[in-house]
Amino acid sequence: MRIISGNLKGRKIPFLKELSIRPTTDRAKEAIFNILDNRYYFKNKCMLDLCSGTGNIAFEFASRGIKNITAVDNNIKCINQIKSNAKILELEILTILSDCKSYIEKCNQKFDFIYLDPPYNYTKYKELKELILKKKIIKENGCLIIEHDKNTCFNEKNLELRKYGNVQFSIFSF
Repeated sequence: MRIISGNLKGRKIPFLKELSIRPTTDRAKEAIFNILDNRYYFKNKCMLDLCSGTGNIAFEFASRGIKNITAVDNNIKCINQIKSNAKILELEILTILSDCKSYIEKCNQKFDFIYLDPPYNYTKYKELKELILKKKIIKENGCLIIEHDKNTCFNEKNLELRKYGNVQFSIFSF
């Protein structure tokens, strides 16, 4: 894995191969960030990375200038890897060991960007999306990006769907 753009462009992100996680591919990551780069200004914004895994997406947002980043994952090995890589990259990323639902239920902060990337076999995508909306943790003019496979489908008016091989992104703008 590598950071594809921003002030950390080209930096490699090491991760433990024994973690049973699926990092977002560089190709898919580049595609989604091309969309975001053309629509949003990143400076002085805040971002929540749910089901962070390697922290790949959080690091990409940080490279583009976002300073206030929270990474949430329920796997202590993932959290420790994100902390280690953030230190190497000289980034301040708040890491939280928690499952996404519990974190969202307790969250009082609002974010400009929320990125949700649970395992593809996760069955509660829509429940988490609805909880995020109910808790109103996305700022006005913010964006919720959900990474999923072809078996997950959202049919809503403020949705933009992008497909890149087996990876799909549902982008909700507010």
